[in-house]
Amino acid sequence: MQTVGPVLPVLLFVICTAVLGLGLLVAANLLGPKRSSSVKRMPYESGMDPIHDTRRRFNVRFHLLAVAFLVFDVELLFLYPWAVTLHRPAVEHSAPAQPVIAAGPATNVESLAKGSASSGLEPLRLRPPYLFAGGMVFVGLLTLGLVYDWRKGIFEWR
Repeated sequence: MQTVGPVLPVLLFVICTAVLGLGLLVAANLLGPKRSSSVKRMPYESGMDPIHDTRRRFNVRFHLLAVAFLVFDVELLFLYPWAVTLHRPAVEHSAPAQPVIAAGPATNVESLAKGSASSGLEPLRLRPPYLFAGGMVFVGLLTLGLVYDWRKGIFEWR
């Protein structure tokens, strides 16, 4: 039978957060003001009072701007790991922890990692200049997309 040693801190954390969350909800319900009015019961959306029916059509420019925002938001998600990878110091050829791309059919993974002559293949390692160039191509393509959107007038709200 296994001990609960490694699981115990996680279990205590989950229990403490559940108790704290429920305690705060109960305290807010007991101690909070209970004044209700017609304004408080009215639906509310993004800081604007609802004037029209909720099923009205939105302008297509709203959707174009939303998609453009998502594209550039996802760009940042790809740039963070790229920047972290570039920040690491270069790894020497003798380090087996570096990922290896074989130049031909592999027979033994250990011999590829060491670059030994028994496999007849020299390991190819990705170097930071290639990583930097790949990231710059990515940023360049996104910049072209931004220029295209700008020229099409997506960012002008009429």
